[in-house]
Amino acid sequence: MSLAVINYHQGMSRWEPNARGRLLQAALELYVERGFEQTTVAEIAKLAGLTERTFFRYFADKREVLFWGAAALQELLVSTVAGAPDSEAPITVIGTAIEAAGAVFQEGREGALLRQSVIAANAELQERELIKLASLASAMADALRKRGVSDPGASLSAEAGIAVLKIAFERWINETSPQDLPQLIRELFAELKVVTGAT
Repeated sequence: MSLAVINYHQGMSRWEPNARGRLLQAALELYVERGFEQTTVAEIAKLAGLTERTFFRYFADKREVLFWGAAALQELLVSTVAGAPDSEAPITVIGTAIEAAGAVFQEGREGALLRQSVIAANAELQERELIKLASLASAMADALRKRGVSDPGASLSAEAGIAVLKIAFERWINETSPQDLPQLIRELFAELKVVTGAT
């Protein structure tokens, strides 16, 4: 997979706008080209036309480049669960939240593909991704409990939602002509209801 080369003017000020975006793009390019382990923070900053100090304003380390959006994703999931109508079943509420997350991924498919290829090539990053997914499930289960859903229903619904997200995402990134990710998520939730006899 080829990436567009980032060509920043050598005289570009380190205070130029969109530093985070430039660092993200530079990091992904280098991770794909050289590998995560072989890439240094100094190289990322240089390719982005920024300083290492600027890098550390945005990211704690080079792993965080791949995971910095997790907090925003969790907030989206939790707020969607919290804002769902009281009459909706827990699994329907979770389905709505996962679909909202899918819409975010849909907008940034190329970046999601690159990120996933880097994670798939590194066992440490795969473990970190699993921890992130577990945290998302836990946060959604907590949000369901705040809506009055008891366990094991809250945990089962949240874990099922993450399972659907994982399967949908994997299909989405591996298709040569990918369908709309939110639509794929809806289809998989419908299939889940069929296999559990919930229809």
